[in-house]
Amino acid sequence: VTDDEAMFIRSSVTEVLITMALSVTIVVATIWMFTGSLRATLIPSFTIPIALVGTIGAIWLFGFSINILTLLALVLATGLVVDDAIVVLENIQRQRIEGLRARAAAVVGTRQVFFAVVATTVVLISVFVPISFLPSTAGRLFREFGIVLASAVIISSFVALSIVPAAAARLIRDRRQSDVPSGIARFGSRAARAYETSLGAVLDRPWTTVGIALAFAASAAFAYQTLDRELIPPEDRGVLRVLATGPDGVGINYMERQTESVESVLAPLVESGEAQALYTQIGLWDPNRTFISMRLADWDDRERSQQEIAASLMGPLNEIPGARVFVWGSNSLNLRGRSSGISVALLGNDYDEIFDAAKAFSAAIEAELPELTRPRISFDPTQPQLSVDIDRRSAADLGVDLASLSATLRAMIDGDELVDLNVEDEAVPILLESASGDINDPSDLVNLYVRARDGALVPLSSIVTLSEEGVATELNREAQRRAIEIDIQRPDSYPLQSAVDDLRALASTTLPENVSLLFLGEAGALEETSYEVAVTFAIALIVIFLVLCAQFEGFMSATVVTLIVPFGLAAAVFALLLTGTSLNVYSQIGLLLLIGLIAKNSVLLVEFADQLRDRGAAVRQAVADGAARRLRPIMMTLVSTVLGSLPLILASGAGAEARSSIGWVIFGGLILAAVFTLYLTPVLYLLLAPLSKGRLAETKQLEEELGDAALDIAPQSGGA
Repeated sequence: VTDDEAMFIRSSVTEVLITMALSVTIVVATIWMFTGSLRATLIPSFTIPIALVGTIGAIWLFGFSINILTLLALVLATGLVVDDAIVVLENIQRQRIEGLRARAAAVVGTRQVFFAVVATTVVLISVFVPISFLPSTAGRLFREFGIVLASAVIISSFVALSIVPAAAARLIRDRRQSDVPSGIARFGSRAARAYETSLGAVLDRPWTTVGIALAFAASAAFAYQTLDRELIPPEDRGVLRVLATGPDGVGINYMERQTESVESVLAPLVESGEAQALYTQIGLWDPNRTFISMRLADWDDRERSQQEIAASLMGPLNEIPGARVFVWGSNSLNLRGRSSGISVALLGNDYDEIFDAAKAFSAAIEAELPELTRPRISFDPTQPQLSVDIDRRSAADLGVDLASLSATLRAMIDGDELVDLNVEDEAVPILLESASGDINDPSDLVNLYVRARDGALVPLSSIVTLSEEGVATELNREAQRRAIEIDIQRPDSYPLQSAVDDLRALASTTLPENVSLLFLGEAGALEETSYEVAVTFAIALIVIFLVLCAQFEGFMSATVVTLIVPFGLAAAVFALLLTGTSLNVYSQIGLLLLIGLIAKNSVLLVEFADQLRDRGAAVRQAVADGAARRLRPIMMTLVSTVLGSLPLILASGAGAEARSSIGWVIFGGLILAAVFTLYLTPVLYLLLAPLSKGRLAETKQLEEELGDAALDIAPQSGGA
């Protein structure tokens, strides 16, 4: 771990701990506001430290590290781990208010919601665990995040079904008074009555509600196309890197002079305090390259972001003659590369042909894509090279052996390694070198003599010809084909997906048929991840449906819950659009989490409606009463999760970009998705439930058929 990374890790961990503390405070305050009792607030609050400590143990058990993804999982788990405890506690409180004594209320209240807690837990686990085993980039990104959150949910559900009832039996008192201000209590009562009234109106016009929801989803599909898409949002990691490249063939002395010019541009930042230090390496990869790492001041000690500082440096650095200078910042996945925001490779069969296509493609980029600037072709055939062409016929006529000729050239130019001498278990190479010194001039080569087979000395000039030519310093390959890379500068305001689409469209009209385009680095990972994330969401929906079918022992209730999920994702799309948040890895993680949360809240409503229906209630009455009875626990879990994500939105400092992307999805997405959970779920239940029998009716029919089967079998057995 470098000093720059260590600084970022320390700062980001500190920021995450502060965010987590704020989230815990907000969640506890939310629970107190809904329960109306300080004693009742303590019960689910104990779930938070127990679940978080257990989750840290799971991180150690699975061999994960404390990184940005596991830290984000811990922050989000803060709002999730209390959900099951809230559901159990709320139902126990309801039983106490209805007259049951403490222990009876704890047992009956827990039994009533046992299935709902187990079902919601299994739903969340079924979302996170399968995607954790996806291959390539998407799987690596979601693996630690998903398993950590799944571990937190498992621990919290166990605590909710064991410790919470035991504590509630001793701490929950039978009283209707509330510790919260009367104004908040009156607002809650009025909101509940308003919901029941509005739900009745919605249930009277179910197809109108479905039509409005479909129109909303269609508009979200259109809005999705307008979202900025990138792999990772611009991150301020507190360090900038500068790469200066001189012409091929220049030496260290030349690059030292260019480096002084670059450092003169960077030095004022150190003097002003915006940067702490410069670390310069000349000739790191090649003699014509200089690499500079500039550590910025702490996030709280500077006014400008890393991106703003980099933008201010590009102008002066571009004016330095004799070197191409790039400045960039790394990201949390280290996919951006060494020189620019986007890298591509042109693939073909011949380097000269690819080079011609690369020059034409670069010119087209500068002419037609003004947002993309300074395309740099990695293939530069200007490295001076001296070629020795041997006249084999003349050498044969003069009796010169080619092996002797090559040995002479090796010895005179770079030394010829003959054998290794072992001295005290150490291999010492024995080299044959020129006694007169190294060859410093091409004319020195032609003045050499080589011995012929008859012992005569033959001048080298009589059998070789020297020629100077320019060649590329390196020949690259990508996807097992000859390739030439092009690095292009991209401003942070220009979305990566837009750049990829524009470059692909330009390549289709500019490149010849035998030259193809391949995206590298962050752009390549974006293409790969976009497909894999789409597959991930499809897998999550399928797994949710199958798990719910098994939990509900039927298709109807599982279909209702699964159909709500796409509408919730549509709400999240509008949340991203309204807040200007791009669709990136972190916001996609938030969308994945949102799938589980939406399904979880819908399960609470549908499961209780099924219970009422099993008791003989009509479908309309069951869904209306179920929604009214489950409004309070749904709103408690919803508000605690939404407000618990608020510190993520307000985050600053190291790693704030990732936390903000997830925070906006959870905060905005859940607020908008709550409308679908509270209104569309009852409507879909009202429309689909009559198509199937209730669980109680199905059970009775099964018992009757088994009884008939037993009667049919008994006479046959007696006759035998």
